[in-house]
Amino acid sequence: MRPVILKTIALSVFAASMSAAIAQSGETVKIAHIDPFSGPFANVGVNQFKSWQFVAERKSGKNNPAGVKFEVTQFDNKGSPQESLTALQAAIDQGYRYITQGNGSGAGLALSDAVQKYNDRNPGKEVIYLNYAAVDPAMTNEKCSYWHFRLDADTTMKMEALTTFMKDQPKVKKVFLLNQNYSHGQQVSRYFKEGMKSKRPDVQIVGDDLHPIGQVKDFAPYVAKIKQSGADTLVSGNWGTDLTLLVKALNDAGMKLPMYTYYAGVTGTPTALAAGGEGEVYVIAYGHSNHSGELGKLGADFKKKYNDDYYTYAITNGIDLLGQAMANAKSTNPAKVAAALEGLSVKSFAGDVTMRKSDHQLQQSMFITKWQKVDKKNPYSVENTGYTFASIKQLPPYIASTPTSCQMKRPS
Repeated sequence: MRPVILKTIALSVFAASMSAAIAQSGETVKIAHIDPFSGPFANVGVNQFKSWQFVAERKSGKNNPAGVKFEVTQFDNKGSPQESLTALQAAIDQGYRYITQGNGSGAGLALSDAVQKYNDRNPGKEVIYLNYAAVDPAMTNEKCSYWHFRLDADTTMKMEALTTFMKDQPKVKKVFLLNQNYSHGQQVSRYFKEGMKSKRPDVQIVGDDLHPIGQVKDFAPYVAKIKQSGADTLVSGNWGTDLTLLVKALNDAGMKLPMYTYYAGVTGTPTALAAGGEGEVYVIAYGHSNHSGELGKLGADFKKKYNDDYYTYAITNGIDLLGQAMANAKSTNPAKVAAALEGLSVKSFAGDVTMRKSDHQLQQSMFITKWQKVDKKNPYSVENTGYTFASIKQLPPYIASTPTSCQMKRPS
């Protein structure tokens, strides 16, 4: 074959590969954010919607490897699983192929099931569900779905990390558990008891209460029970107004017992904590308030724009994973992107994170943070209170990684 023909073929192959590589560049990827934007948890939903929009804008175009533009639109589910299904149908009718949700595992389970059934009925029109905060372990175990990808750490992962830390705290002897009465709160109670029984069998559970989610206006009766129990430690998976009001009731009662939480950094609670001054309050999470580098700059710019805190760091990982998966798939088609997300690793603000193929549960580092006044090492003022959540321990991904029973059914 003559050199000129060889050269022509080579150029054609190169051009074709380059065309495929940038096929998705310039496309707009619309994401439907389904969460409560009214009702008792609206303040959390609004913060996280602003966070999704901010990160999507920041990481659009040349700032992601696929070159796509991300757009996020809110759909109010009012915190209800049924309303979530209505919002999902509205989003699909409007052409959305990517959805995200986080506030409430009840809504999350309903969405995961509905997306699976929709995709089964509509091959070629698939939808991907990015779960950034619903932490029911069932979603990546017995109720796992190929189209569901969890960016947060589930309850078992957080509790494995938390109890690994708490077993070395000699002051922890008598624990009171107070949680919301739905799947997440029930599982915080269950997995804490299982974890501490194996790691510190001497620890006593002196109280284990569940309360209606989003309905308690005065936690004083619960605080009275905690005091009467003789507890030296409080563990709660509460979030939003349910944790904020609990902290206010503790402040009113003058109780300062150490508290271990999942969500003390969520909107409203830091301000309530600050009203009680410096206390022994811990958070188990996949991030903390004082990250530097790209995430630190993002948080600073978010506060400058909204006078609010950027604390749902899973959103950053979610957009980064989507951008890389779309680049690898050379497509924004959800079926191709889902395949590219499986087993995908990207660099994050806390080291590499990996979307485990077997169950679509993100594997990532966990942090124990403690409430304290800002200082030179930890300068970020949470909710402008003069206080912050300082990282006191980072646990590598293998510490919090828990096994899965997921039997993933992949499309043929």
